[in-house]
Amino acid sequence: MSDLCKEIANMGKGIGNENRYNILQTLMKSPLTVGEIAKKVNMPQPAVSQHLKVLKSANLVEDKRQGQEVLYSVNVSYMAGLLKKLATNLPNKK
Repeated sequence: MSDLCKEIANMGKGIGNENRYNILQTLMKSPLTVGEIAKKVNMPQPAVSQHLKVLKSANLVEDKRQGQEVLYSVNVSYMAGLLKKLATNLPNKK
């Protein structure tokens, strides 16, 4: 399996769960803390933390410490780069 296939499979694992997709969709609006995400997606904070761990391991989410809080956001540059690599590797059909 090529590296690109592995990356796409990893992305699929990240967004292949409805709860993780909802978290990503919520983070597309603005960076949020775990507690803020939990309120917006109506899930317990520990469950959100576990989903964020999976999303981070797939490089779909990044975190940034601000004082005592950690803000989570969509890793737009990684996702855009991955989709660009995928598009350039598709066969050119005419």
